Amino acid sequence: MMDANFQALLTHYHARMAEEHRVMKSDPASVSRRRDEFLLAVGPEVGRLMHALVIGRGAKRILELGTSYGYSTAFLADAARETGGRVFTMDLAANKQQYARAQLEKAGLLPQVEWLLGDATEMLKTLDGPFDFVLVDLWKNLYVPCLDLFYGKLAQNAIIVADNMLFPEMVRADAEAYRAAVKAKGKLQSVLLPIGNGIELSCLWN
Repeated sequence: MMDANFQALLTHYHARMAEEHRVMKSDPASVSRRRDEFLLAVGPEVGRLMHALVIGRGAKRILELGTSYGYSTAFLADAARETGGRVFTMDLAANKQQYARAQLEKAGLLPQVEWLLGDATEMLKTLDGPFDFVLVDLWKNLYVPCLDLFYGKLAQNAIIVADNMLFPEMVRADAEAYRAAVKAKGKLQSVLLPIGNGIELSCLWN
């Protein structure tokens, strides 16, 4: 059964997402101008899938590249509470992580999260693995460089979820470059799933 505080947190996020969707439809021109104000979250389908994958894998060390306002962090942290794991979440924006921390505190999820503020490509150089689960959802041109940095730190049977593989279309070239890089690694079995904005779901087979 889903924790009541976690459910309340999701209700809060979904209300914010609904309002943002209304704004985007009524004033499309504002989207690019106000991009950093929007959650731009993975959405409930992807969130629930990741939650199940973390628990099913028994993931203990979870890496999130792109905290944003903490929607996906909440799913990962709640799953980590079940596995006894920990989420290492990275973002460049202090205000976004501050918001995320405040929301997760309400759900009692702060003990499951380590907040890392700064450039992911720099922090990944010194962050120790192994990682059982990775969510890639930061600036799309950083997907391939980040993959190269965390690939050698993956645990056996590690799972990677990369968001925005299908939408928005303006990042499709970066998405295709990432999918090609995954294929080139050789040991990653991967599939494109048309849920949310499209995710590439990959597993490392040693």
